[in-house]
Amino acid sequence: MTSKRDRAIVVSALKHAAPYIRLFKGKVFVIKAGGEIFADPAHTSAFMEQVGILHQVGIKVVLIHGGGPQSTKLAAALGLDTTFIEGRRVTDGASLDVATMVLNGQINTRILATCRDLQVPAVGMSGVDAGLIRAHRRPPVERDGQDTVDYGFVGDIDAVDADVLKKQLDNGLMPVISPLSCDESGTVLNINADTVAAAIAAELGAEKLILATGAAGILEDIDDPGSLISYIDRAALKKLKASGSLADGMLPKAAAIEFALANGVQRVHVISFKLPDSILLEVFTNEGTGTLVVDDIAALTPAEQGSES
Repeated sequence: MTSKRDRAIVVSALKHAAPYIRLFKGKVFVIKAGGEIFADPAHTSAFMEQVGILHQVGIKVVLIHGGGPQSTKLAAALGLDTTFIEGRRVTDGASLDVATMVLNGQINTRILATCRDLQVPAVGMSGVDAGLIRAHRRPPVERDGQDTVDYGFVGDIDAVDADVLKKQLDNGLMPVISPLSCDESGTVLNINADTVAAAIAAELGAEKLILATGAAGILEDIDDPGSLISYIDRAALKKLKASGSLADGMLPKAAAIEFALANGVQRVHVISFKLPDSILLEVFTNEGTGTLVVDDIAALTPAEQGSES
C-alpha cells in the first residue's frame, strides 16, 4: 500500500511535469543514442523506457542510433582492423558489410523489440528507406601537412526527405533510424549517426536535439570529469574545438551541434545515458544533467541560467 508521503511525492512530480508536457506536446524531439547504450540489455530497457514516456505524453520522437562498439567488436571477431581519424570511422568494403549487419540487423531490431515490450509503436528505418537520406560518397580529404585520407564507403548528406518522417509521426509512429544510406546508384554508405541526427533535426524543425552518450556532457578539460560545462553557445564551442579541448569522439558531435543550431534547432542537449533517468530530468525539470548548447547564451531563459549556474 502506498504511504501518504509516497502519494504526495507522486502528485508533486506530476504537477511539476505538467507545464513541460503542455509545452512540448506535439513538438518534435530528435534523439541520437550511441551504440554503447544498446550493448547492455539493462541500459537498453532503461533508456527506451524514458523515450517511450516522451512518446506517450504526446512528444513526436525520432530516434537515431549508432553502433560503433558493436561494429568494432564484430570486425575484430572477423579479423578486420578498424581505423578512426578525428573520431570518424574509415569504412572499407568489409567494414561496410559489418556496419550493415550491426546497424540494420542487430541494433535496430533489438530496439524495436524493446519498444514492443513497452507498447511503443516504433518502425525501423535507415537512410536508404524511401529515399529518406540522399547522400554521396565522401571524396578523399586533404589534411594540413598530412597524407590525403580516403574514408572509403562513408557518405556526406545531400538532403533529407522530411515528408517520409512526418507521415510516420502524424500516424502516431516513432521512427527508429539506422544511419546507413546510399547514393543515387544504390551504393550503400555509412554516415556518422550524430551527423544524421543533426540533419534530420534541422529538416524537421525539431524543438530539441538530444545526444545521449557515455560522457557526462561537454567537458572544459577532457582529463577532468569535474569540468562539465552546464551551458554553452556556438561561439564558445568553436573556441573549445580550436583549443584542442574536445576529445576525438566529441569532434563529430561538435560539428553536428553546430550544424543543428545554425539550421534552426533551438536547443541541443548532450547527456549521459549512464545517469538514471537523464532524459526525463533534462526534459521535465530545469535542473538539467549534461550540457545545453544554444546559438546564443542570451536565448536562455533566466530559469535555465539560474538553475544551471
